[in-house]
Amino acid sequence: MTPEQCTWFAQTFDALVANVSQVVLGKDHAVRLVLTAMLAEGHVLLEDAPGTGKTSLAKAVAATVQGSHHRIQFTPDLLPSDVTGVTIYDQGTRRFEFHPGPVFASVVLADEINRASPKTQAALLEVMEEANVTVDGVTHPVGRPFMVIATQNPIEQAGTYRLPEAQLDRFLLKTSLGYPDRASALTILAGARDRTIGLTPKISTESVGTMADLALEVHVDAAVLDYVARLTEATRDDPQTLLGSSVRGGLALVRCAKVWAASQGRAYVVPDDVKQLARPVLSHRLIVEPEAEFAGVTGEQVLDRVLGSVAPPVLRTS
Repeated sequence: MTPEQCTWFAQTFDALVANVSQVVLGKDHAVRLVLTAMLAEGHVLLEDAPGTGKTSLAKAVAATVQGSHHRIQFTPDLLPSDVTGVTIYDQGTRRFEFHPGPVFASVVLADEINRASPKTQAALLEVMEEANVTVDGVTHPVGRPFMVIATQNPIEQAGTYRLPEAQLDRFLLKTSLGYPDRASALTILAGARDRTIGLTPKISTESVGTMADLALEVHVDAAVLDYVARLTEATRDDPQTLLGSSVRGGLALVRCAKVWAASQGRAYVVPDDVKQLARPVLSHRLIVEPEAEFAGVTGEQVLDRVLGSVAPPVLRTS
């Protein structure tokens, strides 16, 4: 990346954050994480209580990049074809025609994803990994950009299906919005019902692709790559983890770190980028030992311990 491209990337990223933050008040860090996932061409898992603005976040992101938005309410009776689409025979043309499902959008909100059966959840695996949907042997691309924002309620677990490791690994990062602070809550209460109405787009969907391509050019030093590898290995070696982060987790961390660095006007990744992103990118990929989980140990706590024990590299500034 040239210095001019770095400046443009950082300024555009800040403009995107500011625009989305007009809707999701007081949650700049969470908004930055979600936009980082979009530009790294990944997906986000939000674990939050109802009413924290998850739907508004998805709509605001789609409106900001001039993209489309679909919401899928996952329920136990939802079928895979309700997500991906279905092929129907047209008697007029005497041909089978594909009718795309709601997954064909720039931003797809998979609301309460853990309420659907594992078979329906699996319908998202291909499209989240390859940005394609295959129906009756025919592959249909969903376009670019494409991001799934899935939500699950951490409180009410009755009638839910725990997301399998293979599906959790498809999410680039996991975060939460949480409740707004008092000042933001007062602004929300005094404002319009839907704050996404009239939100002005800041860039086009084509520009999102340009930013994603630029982020790939961000330099990652061999010492930083080694740091990422040591972190993922430490999660696997920790005595309280049944399953640590895979290599895919390390790749996800590098992808996010590149976008994070570019968003700050740098053409190179520093260890602090990795440290800031390690928790949202890696914690949901860890499976804690049953005894430790029963004692209240979480993946976030394991990762905090790993970050404290694995020393970051010291990069030369010259």
